[in-house]
Amino acid sequence: MASQPPTTTSSGYNTPDSELESIVPVHPTAARRPNYLTVQSENTAYTDEHILAKYYNRGADVVVADGQFTVTPTVQPFEFQTTRKVGKTGLMMIGIGGNNGSTLCATILANKHQISWHTKEGVQQPNYIGSVLRASTVRIGSEPGTGKEVHIPISDVLPMVHPNDLVLGGWDISGTPMDQAMKRSRVLDYDLQRQVAPHMALMGRPLPSIYYPDFIAANQEARADNVIPGNDKQAHLEHIRADIRRFKAENGLDRIVVFWTANTERYSDIIPGVNDTADNLLASIKSSHSEVSPSTVFAVAAILEGEPFVNGAPQNTFVPGVIALAEREKSFIGGDDLKSGQTKLKSVLAEFLVNAGIKPLSIASYNHLGNNDGHNLSAEPQFKSKEISKSSVVDDMVDANRLLYKAPAPGAKGKAAKGEHPDHIVVIKYVPAVGDSKRAIDEYYSEIFCGGRQTINIFNECEDSLLATPLILDLTILTELLTRIKYRAVSETATDFAPLYPVLSLLSYMCKAPLVKPGTDVVNSLGRQRNALESFLKACIGLEGNSDLLLETRIW
Repeated sequence: MASQPPTTTSSGYNTPDSELESIVPVHPTAARRPNYLTVQSENTAYTDEHILAKYYNRGADVVVADGQFTVTPTVQPFEFQTTRKVGKTGLMMIGIGGNNGSTLCATILANKHQISWHTKEGVQQPNYIGSVLRASTVRIGSEPGTGKEVHIPISDVLPMVHPNDLVLGGWDISGTPMDQAMKRSRVLDYDLQRQVAPHMALMGRPLPSIYYPDFIAANQEARADNVIPGNDKQAHLEHIRADIRRFKAENGLDRIVVFWTANTERYSDIIPGVNDTADNLLASIKSSHSEVSPSTVFAVAAILEGEPFVNGAPQNTFVPGVIALAEREKSFIGGDDLKSGQTKLKSVLAEFLVNAGIKPLSIASYNHLGNNDGHNLSAEPQFKSKEISKSSVVDDMVDANRLLYKAPAPGAKGKAAKGEHPDHIVVIKYVPAVGDSKRAIDEYYSEIFCGGRQTINIFNECEDSLLATPLILDLTILTELLTRIKYRAVSETATDFAPLYPVLSLLSYMCKAPLVKPGTDVVNSLGRQRNALESFLKACIGLEGNSDLLLETRIW
C-alpha cells in the first residue's frame, strides 16, 4: 500500500508512518508495544478509560530533642487514576530552528520514515538512544521459581505518547526554513540531512518569536529577522496565546506541550510589586515592564491557555509570579535547564564520594564548545544564568552529611547559610572550531583518611545537541503523561480525584536546576531522582517502589 502524503498546516507538521524507506528494522527504542503490561492485584483495576491503583506512601516522622532521634513510621494511603487513552499531542518549541529544535525535528522524522543513512562506520539506524523513557528499563519483579529479575522499558509502564506521533511546531527569532536550520546547526551526518531535508522543508519557517535584546547576548541580533513587531508585551502575550490556539485547532490536538529550547537569557531581577505575585506579573506585562523576559511571557501564555510549559534553559523564567499563576490556573510547569552531560555526571560522582565518606574540597569544571549556545553564553549575563544552574548540583549531597561538612551557624545568611561547602567553580568558553562537540573537564579534589588527598580528573567529549535532544522528548512525553494522572487521599470522607501539583518536580531527573514546590528541598542526587520517577510510575499501577533488599537471596 502506498504511504499517505505528508500533511502540513501554517504552523505545524505531521505525517502518518510511511512505508519503510530502507530494509533496516525498527530500532527497539522506537518500537511500539501496546498493552504491554498488566498488573493482577487487589490494588489495581482496569476500566476502558482508566487505570486505578491504590498506593501506600510509607515514610517516617523524626523528632530531634536533646541530641536524641525518635522515629515513628507513617503510612498514608492514596489512589491514582490514569487516563489510558493518549491524546493527540503537539510539541511547540521556542527556538525550534536552533541546534536542539532542528535536531529533534529531523530525528523524529528519520524515525517516522525509517530513514537509514551511511557514515564511515557503516549503515546507521534511526533510534531514540539517550531517551530515558525510550531507551532504559525498570525492574518490575522477578520470575517465580528462578528469582530471575524482569525489566521492561520505562515507556511501557503506563500509556505514553510515542515520539513519532508528536505534531511539531514552534517559534524562532530566526526565520530560516527548517531544512536550512538543520544544515546551519551542523549536528547530524550529511547523508541523514540529505534524506530528511525534503520532510524538514515541508515544515516551512518557524513562527515569529519575541525578541527583547536586553535578555540575550548582543551577538544574537543578526539572527533576529523573524520577530513579533512592537514593544507591547501584552500584545506579544496575546499573539503567542493566539498561536497556541491556532496550532491546536489546525492540527486537531488534545494537548500541547510548550517548550523553551531557545537561547539562555540573563536572570530577571525579582522586584516586589513587579513579578512577585500573579496579579503583579500580569500587570507588569500590561505595562511592558523591562524585567519581564521573553520566556516568562511564553510561560504565562501557556499557563493561561491551560497547556504545560517546560523550561529547558537555566534562566529564572519561573519568577514567583509565574509559579503563583500556575497554582491559580492549575496549569503545569517544569524545568529548569537540560541535564545532559557534565552536570549529570557531577551529581553521580559527588554523591558517590560523599556516600563513601570522602570529603570533596573543590570541584572545578571547565567547558568549551562552538555551537550557538556557546556563542550566546560567551556574554557575561547569560553565562551567569548557566553558572547558577550548574553550581547548586551538589548542595543536597553536602547537606545530607554533616559528619563531613559543618552545618550553617544559626541565622547565617547569603553563602554562609549553606554552611561548609566545597569550592565549586564553573567556566564556559566559546571555541567556534569545535562546533557542537563540547569538551568538559572536571577536577574533584577531596580529603581522605587522616589528612590525605585524592584528585580525580575527568575529560568528557560529547556531541552536545545529541545528548540534549532526547531529554526534550523525555520531558515532553512525561509532562503529557502527568496531565492524565489524578490522585486522591484515601479517607472516610470520599473526595474527587484531583490533578497533581502544578510544579512537576518529577521532571527533576532531566533538569540541572530542578523546579520544586516552593518551600520544599531540591533533590539533585541522580539516583534519588531516578528512584522517585520509577516509584511514581509503579505506584500508578499499584506496585511498590524499588527494593534492593532482595531478601529472598539472603535467607534460607
